[in-house]
Amino acid sequence: MGHIKKLTLLHSNDLHGDFLAEQKEKDFVGGLSLLSGYLNSVREAEKNVLYAIAGDMFRGSIIDSEFKGISTVEMVNLLEPDIVTIGNHEVDYGIAHLLFIEKCAIFPIINANLYIKTNRTNLFTPFKILNVDGMKILFIGIITEEVLSQTKQDSLIGSFIDTAQAADEVGRICNAYNSIDIDFTVLLTHIGIEKDLELARLLNPAWGVDIIIGGHSHTVLDQPLQENGVVIAHAGHGTDNIGRFDIQIDTDNNCIDSYTWEFVPINHRTSPRDEQMESVLQKYKGVTDEKYRRVVTRLKKALTHPNRNEETALGNLFADALQESLGVDIMLLGSGSIRAQTLGPIVDFGVLVETFPYDDGIYMLKVTGAMLRRMLKHMLRDEAFLGVTEFYQLSNGVKLTYSRSKRDFLTLQFRGAEIQDEQVFTIGLQQFHYMNLEEFLDLSPVQVEKLQKPRVISTSCHDILEQYLKSHRRLSRSVEGRIAITA
Repeated sequence: MGHIKKLTLLHSNDLHGDFLAEQKEKDFVGGLSLLSGYLNSVREAEKNVLYAIAGDMFRGSIIDSEFKGISTVEMVNLLEPDIVTIGNHEVDYGIAHLLFIEKCAIFPIINANLYIKTNRTNLFTPFKILNVDGMKILFIGIITEEVLSQTKQDSLIGSFIDTAQAADEVGRICNAYNSIDIDFTVLLTHIGIEKDLELARLLNPAWGVDIIIGGHSHTVLDQPLQENGVVIAHAGHGTDNIGRFDIQIDTDNNCIDSYTWEFVPINHRTSPRDEQMESVLQKYKGVTDEKYRRVVTRLKKALTHPNRNEETALGNLFADALQESLGVDIMLLGSGSIRAQTLGPIVDFGVLVETFPYDDGIYMLKVTGAMLRRMLKHMLRDEAFLGVTEFYQLSNGVKLTYSRSKRDFLTLQFRGAEIQDEQVFTIGLQQFHYMNLEEFLDLSPVQVEKLQKPRVISTSCHDILEQYLKSHRRLSRSVEGRIAITA
């Protein structure tokens, strides 16, 4: 048996600006104060502790949106992670802004595969070797273009397309550093659990990757998965929990001798409060409360959005509000833009922004009935029902019945009449979805421009939604069969 050393490796992913503790039954759960308290207590109790974050610190709360992530970085600085990789939402405020934010971070951010196309310069340090108690631990950061729809808005930035290319890059880095006697290797990924399994299968055991710590799919595990000799762990999302490895590392053979892992709940029983963190939080919360506490409207009842891949009451309200306000025939509203499962009855501006954080512009395009049929058929392809593809909420007037077995529409109507191939419609589409038109709706920019050059008809979804909600009293919607699916 080789020389054994212990490492405690804590990990979070998809924090999504989840800063404040929430009361659940009689307990306070999550929030940065308790998370920080837990980290501090483990650092006190154990000798060799590392804390890693696997992407998506940003987006999801007002405090994050209002300060465009700078507040988030300041608070994550106080958590003192040893290593962080970026997720898809880190690029939401633009690549240039992300690089600016990186300057505010006192923790290392690694990513092996975002680069500037012209000269293949990496935007971030691809990997980092941390020295702990005489052990050399190699961390490599991985994301793929499959989750990076947002960078399509930036033609100068490239990324590995898929997991196969990512695996090649891991191989290059591991081979280059094997000679320094790396004791332990961790991939910090943000590609989702399915892709992590795929990546693990593609790794050559000789490269010596021990663990993949991932994010993006918000997966909760009872125990880590094992694939091709690699241990894979995710820790759900937000600050309500954290993943914890206690690993015995065999430093002679550079591998795991044994490990235990647990999914630790963060609450007042497991975690002391961190008052310093609370005072920084209050500083930001004070500013945002003042601005966001105003009441926008009172809905007739609470409206729900339980799943992104089905028609929802809240989705209908937002799609109708944008369609009516902008005067387009049909609004296709990205279902994933709605980030809460319920809204109302009382809606203040802060809750509205948390429910619909993406303040995109809106494009108007002209399409024929035949093109619309193709777009909606693509939306309803088989993968849509796994909840992994983009899905749309349809504004009032559109009604469809789709047969999954026939993979076709039984009916597709607009204002009560079957849609004809040569009819022309004006469609509203958020900028993010317009930029990813081909992937999300199977329509090339060239086809769309034939009828009319698409143009921006609004620069802000928030302005429209707030105005609409303010000027209508006791709004309500139900699921009324705009999208009917038959088995």
